[in-house]
Amino acid sequence: MDQSVEYKRARKVFRGALLTLSLSFAIGLTGVANATENGASVYPVGVETVMPGITPPPHGTMFYEYTASVSANQTYNGNGTAVPVEFKLRVFANAIKVNHNWGLHFLGGNVESVFVLPFVSQELHVEPGKFSKFAVGNMMVSPLGVGYVRGHWHFFYEGELYFPGTGRSATDVLNVGQNNYAAAPVGGFTYLAGREEISSKLQYIINLKDAATNYQSGNEFTWEFDGMHGVTKKVALGANGFLYQQTTNDTLNNALYLGGNRGRDFAIGPEVRFNLIPHGGFAFKYLRDTMVENRAPTNAIWFQMAVPISIGHKE
Repeated sequence: MDQSVEYKRARKVFRGALLTLSLSFAIGLTGVANATENGASVYPVGVETVMPGITPPPHGTMFYEYTASVSANQTYNGNGTAVPVEFKLRVFANAIKVNHNWGLHFLGGNVESVFVLPFVSQELHVEPGKFSKFAVGNMMVSPLGVGYVRGHWHFFYEGELYFPGTGRSATDVLNVGQNNYAAAPVGGFTYLAGREEISSKLQYIINLKDAATNYQSGNEFTWEFDGMHGVTKKVALGANGFLYQQTTNDTLNNALYLGGNRGRDFAIGPEVRFNLIPHGGFAFKYLRDTMVENRAPTNAIWFQMAVPISIGHKE
Protein backbone atom coordinates (compact mmCIF):
# COMPACT_ATOMS: atom_id res chain seq x y z
CA MET A 1 0.00 0.00 0.00
CA ASP A 2 1.60 3.31 -1.12
CA GLN A 3 1.69 6.12 1.42
CA SER A 4 1.64 9.81 0.54
CA VAL A 5 4.45 12.16 1.53
CA GLU A 6 1.98 14.01 3.78
CA TYR A 7 1.02 10.82 5.58
CA LYS A 8 4.66 9.79 6.13
CA ARG A 9 5.49 13.25 7.48
CA ALA A 10 2.50 13.22 9.83
CA ARG A 11 3.35 9.77 11.15
CA LYS A 12 6.97 10.83 11.81
CA VAL A 13 5.79 13.86 13.82
CA PHE A 14 3.25 11.71 15.64
CA ARG A 15 5.85 9.12 16.65
CA GLY A 16 8.15 11.88 17.89
CA ALA A 17 5.40 13.26 20.08
CA LEU A 18 4.68 9.76 21.41
CA LEU A 19 8.34 9.15 22.30
CA THR A 20 8.58 12.48 24.14
CA LEU A 21 5.38 11.76 26.06
CA SER A 22 6.43 8.23 27.01
CA LEU A 23 9.84 9.35 28.29
CA SER A 24 8.35 12.26 30.22
CA PHE A 25 5.61 10.21 31.88
CA ALA A 26 7.27 6.81 32.39
CA ILE A 27 4.86 5.82 35.13
CA GLY A 28 1.99 3.50 34.85
CA LEU A 29 -1.50 2.34 34.54
CA THR A 30 -3.26 0.77 37.54
CA GLY A 31 -6.47 -0.98 38.42
CA VAL A 32 -6.40 0.62 41.86
CA ALA A 33 -10.07 1.61 41.90
CA ASN A 34 -11.86 -1.66 41.27
CA ALA A 35 -13.03 -3.64 44.36
CA THR A 36 -11.56 -7.06 45.42
CA GLU A 37 -8.30 -7.44 47.40
CA ASN A 38 -7.00 -4.10 48.71
CA GLY A 39 -9.74 -2.36 46.72
CA ALA A 40 -8.03 -3.14 43.40
CA SER A 41 -8.33 -5.22 40.23
CA VAL A 42 -5.96 -6.62 37.63
CA TYR A 43 -7.78 -4.56 34.97
CA PRO A 44 -8.12 -0.72 34.93
CA VAL A 45 -11.78 -0.57 33.92
CA GLY A 46 -12.48 2.56 31.87
CA VAL A 47 -9.34 2.34 29.76
CA GLU A 48 -10.97 0.93 26.59
CA THR A 49 -13.60 3.49 25.61
CA VAL A 50 -12.00 4.81 22.40
CA MET A 51 -13.23 2.68 19.46
CA PRO A 52 -12.37 -0.60 21.26
CA GLY A 53 -13.71 -2.76 18.43
CA ILE A 54 -11.17 -1.52 15.86
CA THR A 55 -8.38 -4.02 15.17
CA PRO A 56 -5.41 -3.73 12.77
CA PRO A 57 -5.84 -4.94 9.17
CA PRO A 58 -4.09 -8.20 8.16
CA HIS A 59 -0.34 -8.03 8.90
CA GLY A 60 -0.83 -4.63 10.53
CA THR A 61 0.50 -3.56 13.95
CA MET A 62 -0.86 -0.78 16.18
CA PHE A 63 0.93 0.94 19.07
CA TYR A 64 -1.20 2.49 21.81
CA GLU A 65 -0.22 4.77 24.68
CA TYR A 66 -2.40 5.45 27.73
CA THR A 67 -1.85 8.12 30.38
CA ALA A 68 -4.15 8.59 33.37
CA SER A 69 -4.33 10.83 36.43
CA VAL A 70 -6.63 9.36 39.08
CA SER A 71 -7.62 10.77 42.47
CA ALA A 72 -9.81 9.53 45.34
CA ASN A 73 -10.50 11.19 48.71
CA GLN A 74 -12.68 8.58 50.40
CA THR A 75 -13.73 4.96 50.21
CA TYR A 76 -17.25 3.52 50.31
CA ASN A 77 -18.64 0.46 52.11
CA GLY A 78 -21.16 -2.13 50.93
CA ASN A 79 -24.05 0.21 51.66
CA GLY A 80 -22.67 2.85 49.29
CA THR A 81 -21.78 5.30 52.09
CA ALA A 82 -18.41 6.86 52.86
CA VAL A 83 -16.23 5.17 55.48
CA PRO A 84 -15.20 7.80 58.12
CA VAL A 85 -11.41 7.29 57.89
CA GLU A 86 -8.55 9.33 56.51
CA PHE A 87 -8.04 8.26 52.90
CA LYS A 88 -6.45 10.05 49.95
CA LEU A 89 -5.14 8.30 46.87
CA ARG A 90 -3.27 9.80 43.92
CA VAL A 91 -2.22 7.75 40.88
CA PHE A 92 -0.33 8.82 37.80
CA ALA A 93 -0.17 6.06 35.24
CA ASN A 94 1.20 5.19 31.84
CA ALA A 95 0.90 2.02 29.78
CA ILE A 96 1.85 0.81 26.33
CA LYS A 97 -0.12 -1.67 24.26
CA VAL A 98 0.84 -3.46 21.05
CA ASN A 99 -1.81 -5.15 18.89
CA HIS A 100 -0.67 -7.27 15.91
CA ASN A 101 -2.82 -8.93 13.24
CA TRP A 102 -1.07 -12.08 11.97
CA GLY A 103 -3.07 -12.25 8.75
CA LEU A 104 -4.18 -15.81 9.56
CA HIS A 105 -7.82 -16.69 8.90
CA PHE A 106 -9.77 -18.34 11.71
CA LEU A 107 -13.54 -18.71 12.17
CA GLY A 108 -14.17 -16.15 9.47
CA GLY A 109 -11.89 -13.50 10.97
CA ASN A 110 -8.19 -12.71 11.37
CA VAL A 111 -5.99 -13.88 14.24
CA GLU A 112 -4.41 -11.18 16.40
CA SER A 113 -2.34 -10.92 19.59
CA VAL A 114 -2.14 -8.15 22.22
CA PHE A 115 0.45 -7.21 24.86
CA VAL A 116 0.05 -4.53 27.56
CA LEU A 117 2.78 -3.27 29.91
CA PRO A 118 1.70 -0.78 32.62
CA PHE A 119 3.85 1.41 34.87
CA VAL A 120 2.43 2.84 38.09
CA SER A 121 3.18 5.67 40.49
CA GLN A 122 0.91 5.83 43.55
CA GLU A 123 0.66 7.99 46.65
CA LEU A 124 -1.57 7.03 49.57
CA HIS A 125 -2.53 9.02 52.68
CA VAL A 126 -4.04 6.89 55.47
CA GLU A 127 -4.02 7.16 59.25
CA PRO A 128 -0.48 5.72 59.72
CA GLY A 129 0.97 8.33 57.35
CA LYS A 130 1.92 9.00 53.75
CA PHE A 131 3.16 6.23 51.46
CA SER A 132 4.31 6.15 47.82
CA LYS A 133 5.53 3.55 45.34
CA PHE A 134 6.48 3.16 41.68
CA ALA A 135 6.40 -0.25 39.97
CA VAL A 136 5.12 -2.28 37.04
CA GLY A 137 1.43 -3.12 37.39
CA ASN A 138 -0.45 -6.18 36.20
CA MET A 139 0.77 -7.13 32.73
CA MET A 140 -1.70 -8.50 30.19
CA VAL A 141 -1.15 -10.88 27.26
CA SER A 142 -3.78 -12.00 24.78
CA PRO A 143 -2.08 -14.68 22.69
CA LEU A 144 -5.15 -15.39 20.58
CA GLY A 145 -7.93 -13.10 19.45
CA VAL A 146 -10.05 -12.91 16.31
CA GLY A 147 -11.01 -9.63 14.65
CA TYR A 148 -13.72 -8.98 12.05
CA VAL A 149 -14.91 -6.22 9.74
CA ARG A 150 -18.46 -6.54 8.39
CA GLY A 151 -19.63 -3.37 6.71
CA HIS A 152 -20.08 -0.70 9.39
CA TRP A 153 -19.30 -3.24 12.14
CA HIS A 154 -15.84 -3.86 13.60
CA PHE A 155 -15.70 -6.49 16.33
CA PHE A 156 -13.45 -9.01 18.06
CA TYR A 157 -13.24 -11.61 20.77
CA GLU A 158 -10.16 -12.84 22.63
CA GLY A 159 -8.82 -14.45 25.79
CA GLU A 160 -6.74 -12.28 28.13
CA LEU A 161 -4.21 -13.45 30.72
CA TYR A 162 -3.12 -11.20 33.61
CA PHE A 163 0.11 -11.53 35.58
CA PRO A 164 1.18 -10.09 38.99
CA GLY A 165 2.95 -6.76 39.17
CA THR A 166 6.46 -6.13 40.52
CA GLY A 167 8.02 -4.66 43.64
CA ARG A 168 5.53 -6.18 46.07
CA SER A 169 6.21 -6.67 49.78
CA ALA A 170 3.90 -8.21 52.37
CA THR A 171 5.06 -5.62 54.90
CA ASP A 172 4.35 -2.55 52.73
CA VAL A 173 1.18 -0.55 53.33
CA LEU A 174 1.03 0.33 49.62
CA ASN A 175 1.62 -2.06 46.73
CA VAL A 176 1.09 -1.60 42.99
CA GLY A 177 -1.26 -3.95 41.16
CA GLN A 178 -2.60 -7.29 42.32
CA ASN A 179 -0.52 -10.30 43.33
CA ASN A 180 -2.71 -12.87 41.59
CA TYR A 181 -3.10 -14.36 38.15
CA ALA A 182 -6.36 -13.93 36.25
CA ALA A 183 -7.98 -14.82 32.94
CA ALA A 184 -10.82 -13.18 31.04
CA PRO A 185 -12.95 -13.90 27.99
CA VAL A 186 -13.39 -10.57 26.17
CA GLY A 187 -15.53 -9.25 23.32
CA GLY A 188 -16.03 -5.82 21.82
CA PHE A 189 -17.44 -3.93 18.86
CA THR A 190 -17.35 -0.53 17.18
CA TYR A 191 -20.11 0.61 14.82
CA LEU A 192 -19.08 3.36 12.40
CA ALA A 193 -21.59 4.99 10.06
CA GLY A 194 -20.68 8.37 8.58
CA ARG A 195 -19.64 10.53 11.53
CA GLU A 196 -21.46 8.44 14.15
CA GLU A 197 -19.84 5.85 16.41
CA ILE A 198 -21.13 3.48 19.08
CA SER A 199 -18.73 1.10 20.84
CA SER A 200 -18.70 -1.42 23.67
CA LYS A 201 -16.26 -3.81 25.27
CA LEU A 202 -17.33 -6.55 27.69
CA GLN A 203 -15.26 -8.97 29.73
CA TYR A 204 -15.55 -11.39 32.64
CA ILE A 205 -12.45 -11.59 34.85
CA ILE A 206 -11.81 -14.87 36.67
CA ASN A 207 -9.33 -14.30 39.52
CA LEU A 208 -7.01 -16.93 40.98
CA LYS A 209 -5.99 -16.92 44.63
CA ASP A 210 -3.16 -14.71 45.92
CA ALA A 211 -0.78 -17.39 47.18
CA ALA A 212 1.10 -14.95 49.43
CA THR A 213 -1.97 -13.84 51.43
CA ASN A 214 -4.42 -16.71 50.73
CA TYR A 215 -6.90 -14.05 49.59
CA GLN A 216 -9.33 -15.03 46.83
CA SER A 217 -10.71 -12.05 44.93
CA GLY A 218 -14.18 -12.45 43.47
CA ASN A 219 -14.83 -12.58 39.74
CA GLU A 220 -15.62 -9.32 37.93
CA PHE A 221 -17.82 -8.19 35.06
CA THR A 222 -16.98 -5.00 33.16
CA TRP A 223 -18.81 -3.15 30.40
CA GLU A 224 -17.04 -0.17 28.81
CA PHE A 225 -18.77 2.01 26.21
CA ASP A 226 -18.73 5.23 24.25
CA GLY A 227 -20.95 7.13 21.83
CA MET A 228 -19.41 9.76 19.56
CA HIS A 229 -20.45 12.27 16.89
CA GLY A 230 -17.99 13.70 14.38
CA VAL A 231 -18.31 17.49 14.44
CA THR A 232 -15.71 17.61 11.64
CA LYS A 233 -13.83 14.97 9.65
CA LYS A 234 -11.03 15.11 12.23
CA VAL A 235 -12.79 15.80 15.53
CA ALA A 236 -15.47 13.79 17.36
CA LEU A 237 -17.29 14.63 20.60
CA GLY A 238 -19.36 12.40 22.85
CA ALA A 239 -19.57 10.48 26.11
CA ASN A 240 -17.83 7.45 27.57
CA GLY A 241 -18.23 5.31 30.65
CA PHE A 242 -18.30 1.89 32.24
CA LEU A 243 -20.25 -0.45 34.48
CA TYR A 244 -18.32 -2.57 36.96
CA GLN A 245 -19.88 -5.36 39.03
CA GLN A 246 -18.16 -7.97 41.15
CA THR A 247 -20.17 -11.16 40.72
CA THR A 248 -18.72 -13.55 43.33
CA ASN A 249 -17.52 -13.11 46.91
CA ASP A 250 -14.05 -12.38 48.26
CA THR A 251 -12.65 -14.93 50.70
CA LEU A 252 -9.66 -14.97 53.06
CA ASN A 253 -8.30 -18.34 54.21
CA ASN A 254 -11.34 -19.89 52.51
CA ALA A 255 -13.74 -17.92 54.73
CA LEU A 256 -16.11 -15.17 53.57
CA TYR A 257 -14.40 -11.77 53.83
CA LEU A 258 -16.41 -8.69 54.90
CA GLY A 259 -19.68 -10.18 53.72
CA GLY A 260 -18.20 -10.85 50.30
CA ASN A 261 -16.76 -7.36 49.75
CA ARG A 262 -18.46 -7.16 46.33
CA GLY A 263 -17.60 -3.99 44.46
CA ARG A 264 -19.86 -1.99 42.17
CA ASP A 265 -19.40 1.17 40.13
CA PHE A 266 -20.90 3.12 37.26
CA ALA A 267 -18.80 5.89 35.68
CA ILE A 268 -19.65 8.44 33.01
CA GLY A 269 -17.99 11.46 31.44
CA PRO A 270 -17.17 13.41 28.25
CA GLU A 271 -14.73 12.34 25.53
CA VAL A 272 -13.11 14.15 22.59
CA ARG A 273 -11.24 12.31 19.83
CA PHE A 274 -8.89 13.63 17.13
CA ASN A 275 -8.21 11.56 13.99
CA LEU A 276 -5.03 13.12 12.62
CA ILE A 277 -3.67 10.42 10.30
CA PRO A 278 -5.03 7.22 8.73
CA HIS A 279 -5.46 4.58 11.45
CA GLY A 280 -4.09 6.96 14.11
CA GLY A 281 -5.14 9.71 16.48
CA PHE A 282 -5.52 10.67 20.12
CA ALA A 283 -8.28 11.30 22.65
CA PHE A 284 -8.95 13.06 25.94
CA LYS A 285 -11.62 11.83 28.32
CA TYR A 286 -12.90 12.25 31.87
CA LEU A 287 -14.64 9.66 34.06
CA ARG A 288 -16.41 10.20 37.39
CA ASP A 289 -17.54 7.27 39.52
CA THR A 290 -21.12 6.95 40.79
CA MET A 291 -23.23 4.22 42.48
CA VAL A 292 -20.08 3.03 44.26
CA GLU A 293 -19.95 0.13 46.72
CA ASN A 294 -16.90 -1.42 48.44
CA ARG A 295 -14.36 0.70 46.60
CA ALA A 296 -12.96 4.21 46.36
CA PRO A 297 -14.89 6.60 44.06
CA THR A 298 -12.45 8.34 41.74
CA ASN A 299 -12.08 11.17 39.28
CA ALA A 300 -9.97 10.11 36.29
CA ILE A 301 -8.50 12.16 33.44
CA TRP A 302 -7.20 10.17 30.46
CA PHE A 303 -5.03 10.84 27.45
CA GLN A 304 -4.82 8.05 24.83
CA MET A 305 -2.88 7.81 21.57
CA ALA A 306 -2.84 5.30 18.70
CA VAL A 307 -0.06 5.12 16.11
CA PRO A 308 0.28 2.56 13.28
CA ILE A 309 3.65 0.80 13.33
CA SER A 310 2.73 -1.20 10.23
CA ILE A 311 -0.33 -0.43 8.11
CA GLY A 312 -0.76 -3.97 6.80
CA HIS A 313 -3.23 -4.36 3.96
CA LYS A 314 -6.85 -5.11 3.22
CA GLU A 315 -7.86 -8.56 1.96
